[in-house]
Amino acid sequence: MVTVSAPGKLMLMGEHAVVYGHPCIVTAVSERLTVSMEETTDGKITIDAPQVKNTHFVDQAIIDGSEAWNITHKGLFIKTQSCFSTCYGFGSSSAVTVATLFALTELFKKNVTNKELFDIAYKTVLKIQGVGSGFDVAAATFGKTLTYIKGGSTLQELSWNLNSNGVSLVVGYTGIKADTASIVKDVAKKWEKQPEKVNKIFSAIATLVVQAKEAGDKEDWQSVGKFMNFNQEYLRDLGVSTEKLEVMIYAAKKAGAYGAKLSGAGGGDCMIALVKKEQREQVEAAITQSGGVIVNVRVHEEGVRKDI
Repeated sequence: MVTVSAPGKLMLMGEHAVVYGHPCIVTAVSERLTVSMEETTDGKITIDAPQVKNTHFVDQAIIDGSEAWNITHKGLFIKTQSCFSTCYGFGSSSAVTVATLFALTELFKKNVTNKELFDIAYKTVLKIQGVGSGFDVAAATFGKTLTYIKGGSTLQELSWNLNSNGVSLVVGYTGIKADTASIVKDVAKKWEKQPEKVNKIFSAIATLVVQAKEAGDKEDWQSVGKFMNFNQEYLRDLGVSTEKLEVMIYAAKKAGAYGAKLSGAGGGDCMIALVKKEQREQVEAAITQSGGVIVNVRVHEEGVRKDI
C-alpha cells in the first residue's frame, strides 16, 4: 500500500479573471487530503471515501492515469481521507484527483514529472466539472505560492512565504458554502451580455496581480494589501461578493489589516486578510465579532507528496 497527500489551496488574487486567460496568485494550504491505494486480486476498484458524496474524481483519475501511463492492475482498493471541511473552498476535488493520480504512479513505479501529473489531473477535472482554469490543480500538484495562467501555460513559484517575513494571512469563513460552478457560469453570462465591461474588469484585475507579484517579491506587503483591496472592488463590481463577505472584509481592514478580499469564487465561502504578525489577533477578533469563523491554516505549503 502507498499513502500520499495533496494540499488544498487559497486564491490570493485573480479570481474569475483566471478563467479567461489572465494570471492569478494561488497558495497551497496546510490542510491536506490523503489517498491510500493498494492492488488487490478481485478485479474490482473499491473506493472508501466517507467524506465525499460521490467518487467521480477518483474514478476518472484511475481511468485517465491508467491510460496515460499504461497501467494494468488486477484490482484496486482506495481510501481517501480529508483533514479539511468540504464546506471551505479549499479545492478538495482537485486535491483528491492529484493525490489519486500520484498514488497510482507510486504504486506502479511510474516516473512522472509534476508537470505531467498536472496535465493529466487538469484533464480529469475538466471532464468532470466542464469548466475551470486549473489553478487549484496546480496548487495541489506543485504546492507553495504560484503565479498561474489557465492550463499551466505559466506556472512560476514565488519566493513569498506568508508564514514569516513579519506578515501573516488570516482566513475567515462566512458560514456559507459557495457553489463555485454556478458562480463561474453566472460570471460567464455577464461576460456574454456585457463583454466590454467585464473584459475591462478582468484586465484591471490582471494588472493588479502583476503589481502585487512585483510588490511581494520586494516584501512590500503594504502595497500587496492595497492591491488586494483594489481586487476586491473589482470582484464586487462583478457581483460575486456578498454582504457577509463585505462586513468581514471591512472589519479586518478597520482592525489594521494591510488588505482584505474574498478568496475563491465568492458568493460566500472565505475571505482573507494580509496582516502584520503583531496585529493578527486583533484582526482575527474583528472578523469573529463580525460573524465570521477563523480558519487556522498555514500557507505556502508543500505540494503532493508520498507520506508512507
